[in-house]
Amino acid sequence: MDIIKWTEKLMSMDEESWQRHANPWSVYSRFTTLPLLSLAFYSREWIGIYSFIPVVLALVWIWLNPRLFPPPSSTDNWASMATFGERLYLNRQHVPIPVHHQRFCVVLQTLSVIGLPFLIYGFYSLNIWLLLASNIWMMVFKAWFVDRMVWLYLDSQDDQS
Repeated sequence: MDIIKWTEKLMSMDEESWQRHANPWSVYSRFTTLPLLSLAFYSREWIGIYSFIPVVLALVWIWLNPRLFPPPSSTDNWASMATFGERLYLNRQHVPIPVHHQRFCVVLQTLSVIGLPFLIYGFYSLNIWLLLASNIWMMVFKAWFVDRMVWLYLDSQDDQS
């Protein structure tokens, strides 16, 4: 199962939300989602059962983010190209992408997911340092993956020239 395809379905992204998500404000603010969700789960240390409120708010932010900003006036930027590349990657079953991109993306996704058990254990044990380290680990590989999406998009543009 492709985790990115699964999350796209969960997010119910349509053409309009993808256009809005190409706004750099949407892309850059999207990097807040893991830390916000982590902080929300960790808040059970401070507010107990009421931590469900920040968790729900973080989940709402995750869903709302790609829909919040208007479509960008220009798409000649790293963030917009990353969004376009991600769409190409998600559509790779219908329109194949170069093998070197596909392999590297799988490696980056795998490296990112390696941080997930540590993140979960950090939530369970309320270990702030483990949470911080796993957030950094996962975000570094997510950022690298997003950068790879730019490369994929630029390569697809070269192929069309």
